[in-house]
Amino acid sequence: MKSAALISIGNELLSGETVDTNVSYLCRHLLLCGIPTVNIFTVPDEISSIVDAFEQATRRADVVLVTGGLGPTGDDVTREALAAFLKVELRFCEDLQEQIAGFFARRGFEMAPSNRIQAFLPAGARALQNSQGTAPGIAVDWQGRFIACMPGVPAEMKQMFSDHLNDYLKQLAGGQSVAARKLMCYGAGESTIASMLGERMERGRNPLVNSTAQAGLVTIHIVAAAAEQASAEQMVEHERAELCQILGNIIYGYDGQTMAEVVGAALADRGKTLAIAESCTGGLLGQLITDVPGSSRYFKCGWITYSNEAKSRDLDVDSGLLEQCGAVSEEVAQAMALGARKKAGADYGIAITGIAGPDGGTEAKPVGLVYIALNTINGSRCERFVFPFTRPIMRLRTALAALNMLRLEL
Repeated sequence: MKSAALISIGNELLSGETVDTNVSYLCRHLLLCGIPTVNIFTVPDEISSIVDAFEQATRRADVVLVTGGLGPTGDDVTREALAAFLKVELRFCEDLQEQIAGFFARRGFEMAPSNRIQAFLPAGARALQNSQGTAPGIAVDWQGRFIACMPGVPAEMKQMFSDHLNDYLKQLAGGQSVAARKLMCYGAGESTIASMLGERMERGRNPLVNSTAQAGLVTIHIVAAAAEQASAEQMVEHERAELCQILGNIIYGYDGQTMAEVVGAALADRGKTLAIAESCTGGLLGQLITDVPGSSRYFKCGWITYSNEAKSRDLDVDSGLLEQCGAVSEEVAQAMALGARKKAGADYGIAITGIAGPDGGTEAKPVGLVYIALNTINGSRCERFVFPFTRPIMRLRTALAALNMLRLEL
């Protein structure tokens, strides 16, 4: 199975000043060409770092696509790095300089001397015309690998890919068809899931299985390649069924479904309703629930009872209980969940209370401690978690854990 690796170049990507939308575009379009992406590298504007990325990418993939670093300034060093990797010299191309000068002339400008560097190519490489800007792309075949460098400007990159690479990569895939599925997981870490799947996550396998993780959510990616699309899809479906057998209820959804979507659909299918009471999450759980269109079918209401006074006044939590056990306790969480369910007349009540930090923790009740309670007409249960992360991540993981409790109950 042909595979691809992407290299994104630029200090601004590593500093967070620029969001790398090029990667998602290329991953999608490579799949349409029949070539899955297996590695993504983000590197600074340094020749040694870019050369290292080339070395790693060409070891792991048949196609290497690069974005960024083709401009005329001193920090644009992709062409120099590619030449260093290939162990060849940069050679000046008179026709490229004429094209670049012509781009400026058509707009009534004279080409600056600094743009001359864009007319240099590594020996043996060919230029990819840039109809949207001054920086030509670079393409080269090397030891059975295909390498293409494109500008980092999204509009220029997309047009260059469409003009010069899309059809070529389809041919390079050799009629290979690709099918992909995602399994959305919660309740086990990425390393635990990898251990459960074992050899299924080995490189070079078809179907290829890999994973990504964020805020406690793990996405399993399944990519299969075959001569015909129907065969690729059959391979993916067979793999999906087997992974579901292994992972069980760790899998909460498919192909990008959110936890809130899955829980909401389960409530709607059963004709059940939900009310919530939040403290440390400050309304985040309610936002996740109501982000789903049609959530009014099952979501009744929610309270953000941040103070003890609000917990007593709005949810009928006994003030003596608050004084005795403290707001961050199993007892108070259960009382909040009961109060929310009863006052809303809902089938399910969820309550959250915890310490989001960065201050306010003690040895007995550290920052990141949270109690999540779930109340139904048949009783209630409460779970204790410690999420020792930054305040935003702690709150997000708490809201997801609350949704997962309800998912498992349903």
